[in-house]
Amino acid sequence: MDYRIEHDSIGEIRVPKDKYWAAQTERSHENFLIGTEKMPEEIIRAFAILKYGAAETNKNLNLIDEKKAGAIKKVCDEILEGKLDEHFPLVVWQTGSGTQSNMNVNEVIANRGNEILKEKVLHPNDDVNKSQSSNDTFPTALHISALLSIEEKLIPAIDQLEETFDKLSKDYMEIIKTGRTHLQDAVPLSLGQEISGWHRMLELSKEMIKDSLERLREIALGGTAVGTGLNAHKDFAELVAKEISKKSGHKFISAKNKFHALTSKDQLVFVHGAIRALACDMLKMANDVRLLASGPRCGIGEITIPANEPGSSIMPGKVNPTQAEALTMVCVQVMANDTAISIAASQGNYELNVYMPLIAYNFLQSVRLLSDALISFNKNCAVGIKPNMEKINENVNKSLMLVTALNPYIGYENAAKIAKKAHQEGTTLKEACLSLKLLTEEEFDKIVDPKKMVNLKR
Repeated sequence: MDYRIEHDSIGEIRVPKDKYWAAQTERSHENFLIGTEKMPEEIIRAFAILKYGAAETNKNLNLIDEKKAGAIKKVCDEILEGKLDEHFPLVVWQTGSGTQSNMNVNEVIANRGNEILKEKVLHPNDDVNKSQSSNDTFPTALHISALLSIEEKLIPAIDQLEETFDKLSKDYMEIIKTGRTHLQDAVPLSLGQEISGWHRMLELSKEMIKDSLERLREIALGGTAVGTGLNAHKDFAELVAKEISKKSGHKFISAKNKFHALTSKDQLVFVHGAIRALACDMLKMANDVRLLASGPRCGIGEITIPANEPGSSIMPGKVNPTQAEALTMVCVQVMANDTAISIAASQGNYELNVYMPLIAYNFLQSVRLLSDALISFNKNCAVGIKPNMEKINENVNKSLMLVTALNPYIGYENAAKIAKKAHQEGTTLKEACLSLKLLTEEEFDKIVDPKKMVNLKR
């Protein structure tokens, strides 16, 4: 490999000749050989948006000239188009402020910009990082990437599954089935009603996530090193928020208190909490689906789901609920990420949180995994959910909890006697009721009707 010599305030260092990064990136690349987790591409894209906005703002404030600003913005667009991905090699496990990733972006923009201009006029610190500090750029990139990934990926993924469950709920609203609580038989409901509960999970989770997003619109940029705004123009913070909004297509505002914006990550904890709530609901829903589809002959088997691939390397013909399993694993990972984010947000001292790369990685992984898993579950499982009418009817007809309909007529204790007698003797509820001479056959048939026990208006 061919190298060139770059330098920083520490001294000279060799850098691969075909890479746009420089000395500070290379030092991080060599000094943090920890894990394989790279800084998320969403963070790099967010940096490109904020560097673009900063360049435009600095130009408008007459702090850099048109030529420099134009070159910076051109390189930022190349980053956003994915043309320079190979030039961002740093891992998550680096300095807790994300300084090295900020400098990685600064160095790539400066070197690529100088290549475009065919002269060395851009400096990574003095020009690309002008009016900025890693301490305000990384939290800004964190908020930008988090907001964009949720609005552009997670919300559309929720919409797809929500639409599917809405359709299934309406299609299956008249199908009466056995209800279950505590894993035991309960009074009946319709399959459509059961699915409507899953639909509402998605609907409400989406509302909570959207409500929480307003907290992410505040950005730290303009606070510089400790929140005082040292070396930034007095109008920079407000103006750069407007430029970032324009460039990203999403609304951002300057944080009301920059000291808070640098040191606290409570907004990210709050938003991820809403994402965790979605994961909790989806774990519960996916378990419901795979239990209702269990069998095909020795389980509940009240619904069928698509058979996408063989389920066993030894048992011929076996098919497993693999999409449900994948979704539940993702949900567990999101819950684990929430713990990591919560702990990380409680750390750091005085004017800065120094766990930001960890927060960024876990937050963005949660959004990415949940988005992908919801789309996969919808496409490969949910849309193919169908009722098994034979099994549904069999279970309804033999359910002892239909006896609940008798409570208003013969009282709870008499109804309990019927249920216990039928269960112990292996007879039907009607047979037990007639044997105890509590009702006539005509009275029993009139009262115990599963369809009458289900309020389809709810």
